[in-house]
Amino acid sequence: MGIFTGSQTNKLDKKGRVSVPRNFRALFDQEKFQGVYVFPSFRVAALEACAESFMERIVDSLEDLPLFSDDQDDLSIIVESAQRLPFDTEGRIVLPDDFRATAGLKSDVKFVGRGRTFQIWHPAHYDAERGPAFERAKTRALTLKLRRPSRAGDEEA
Repeated sequence: MGIFTGSQTNKLDKKGRVSVPRNFRALFDQEKFQGVYVFPSFRVAALEACAESFMERIVDSLEDLPLFSDDQDDLSIIVESAQRLPFDTEGRIVLPDDFRATAGLKSDVKFVGRGRTFQIWHPAHYDAERGPAFERAKTRALTLKLRRPSRAGDEEA
């Protein structure tokens, strides 16, 4: 699976259909399921979206937690609330009514790349959240410790 980068705003029609950006859809070419898994974000008024291969990683990670533990039970809500949304012939998905309500989606939808996943936002809500998040990262002088390449031939950044 590739990396979701950038952002794009698309129109949401009255039936809840929205076109997933072409550069995002292209990353699904090697996936078994031609569509996205979508679930409400736990942190913000947005939707989280990923490919089936990433959803499988989530399920595998849940199985690493102690069986019947509170953590496993609480985090299993990710799988419980996720919906499998196939692409139609025009590259659109249909966002269910409850998902549109959760994220406050009316007419425009902002797709935001987050690496192995992407988020679906109301554009104004995203704009209101992005500024404070950027300032928090800047104020806290956040940095990343880059991982070493996992495959031979990868270059270190």
